Amino acid sequence: MKYLQNSTLKFFPEKCTGCGRCTEVCPHAVFEMSDKKAVMKHKDKCMECGACAKNCAFGAISVNSGVGCAAAVITGMLRGTEPVCGCDSSSGCC
Repeated sequence: MKYLQNSTLKFFPEKCTGCGRCTEVCPHAVFEMSDKKAVMKHKDKCMECGACAKNCAFGAISVNSGVGCAAAVITGMLRGTEPVCGCDSSSGCC
């Protein structure tokens, strides 16, 4: 499933220490380990929940959490409405 075509997710491989936390916390397997370092393999699966950035103690990941599909799904659940994130159904979002 693809979420965002213009995700705010950024990865700085030079800061990665290979701890693997991003691979553990990402609900959509955006990151994978390769040669004892994380690599961003599936950026289009990112729903901008922010779990990876919040769990990276080394600043190797940044993302504007609270925007995009994750925020739309959570807001929809809280309000009892359908998710609305500005994407249309043809983009595969929500």
